[in-house]
Amino acid sequence: MSVADWSGTQLAWAEELETVKARLGRLFRRSESRQAAFAYLDGLLAGVERKNGWILAEHAGYAGPWNIQAVLGRSRWDAAAAQDLVRDYVVEQLGDQDGVLVVDEAGFLKKGDKSAGVARQYSGTAGRIENCQIGVFLSYASRYGRALIDRRLYLPQSWTEALDRRREAGIPDDVSFASKPQLAREMIADALDAGVPCSWVLGDAVYGADKRLRVMLEEREQPYVLAVRSNEKLMTPRGTITAEAMADAVPEDAWERLSAGTGAKGLRLYDWTRVRLMRFQRSPWDHWLLVRRNRYDPTDLAYFVVFGPETATLADLAGVAGQRWTIEECFLQAKSEVGLDDYEVRNWHGWYRHVTLAMLALAYLAALRAKHLAMAHGKANITSPQAAMA
Repeated sequence: MSVADWSGTQLAWAEELETVKARLGRLFRRSESRQAAFAYLDGLLAGVERKNGWILAEHAGYAGPWNIQAVLGRSRWDAAAAQDLVRDYVVEQLGDQDGVLVVDEAGFLKKGDKSAGVARQYSGTAGRIENCQIGVFLSYASRYGRALIDRRLYLPQSWTEALDRRREAGIPDDVSFASKPQLAREMIADALDAGVPCSWVLGDAVYGADKRLRVMLEEREQPYVLAVRSNEKLMTPRGTITAEAMADAVPEDAWERLSAGTGAKGLRLYDWTRVRLMRFQRSPWDHWLLVRRNRYDPTDLAYFVVFGPETATLADLAGVAGQRWTIEECFLQAKSEVGLDDYEVRNWHGWYRHVTLAMLALAYLAALRAKHLAMAHGKANITSPQAAMA
């Protein structure tokens, strides 16, 4: 890249960031709060090792952390409106009719018992039970890129009746216990109601086991590929059978070696098969159990319940199932590049404010990557809803 090209790219990046800030700025009435929020966003995007209040304040040139801390605390602005901004921006930049919604959770390790929702609970991030907060997230992925578009802080049942503890953590009175699948249903419904273009909904077995989520998506005629455990009981024309038993009954010649997408080391190849389940919807829809088998360890199996168009091939379903890992890539990038887990606030609203601003920073980086690829290939995203209306 020439110096002129690099300078032009830097200018484009700066202009895009100003566009993002202009949208964010509408949520703030006071100019001081608005500028502090801009400084917070700049800090999240900066190459500083830790993105806590003191370091972000130093990066912004403030004498102390108070302005930065106010962004998460006393400033008046609506994190829910900011989340809508993030979702709409992601759809504008990355939206595609072949895009997918992916739901998963992320753990945030914490000390003590004061942070909203903190408890000793299983963290997939740590791979064990830890003292942590759990956030349930919804991401969007398309051929143009991927980003997080919604979030919910999981409140364990131990917090439900702990009134003094709730009050100290700033948890609103109208917030009651909701399971992780219930939070996922709310976020997915909100995204679909907002018109997010989506061909499939994906999730791991925590969410695939939730029959209410599956029914909701089927009623909306929204295709899904949701992981389930081996002992999940499923209805077939021959009766109710576990996923594992169905896979065991599949003859060897019914397995096909197919790609689940491209990874760091090339194509991710597995053996795949599917078994038709009891059809509850009329044509053009169908149900399957999809099974993935490790090429090197035939005992290593993964199971997915599928609702989708009857024309979908096994190769189609393998490719869709492989996109579930895009949300893991979002978590990795969000934590390593925009400080998703670098927060020191304990209260409910502070968590939502920091996480939403980190999601906005991540969305901005995803937009830059999409624009860079478009420049490299000479082809812009012409399939997003906004582009179609232009």
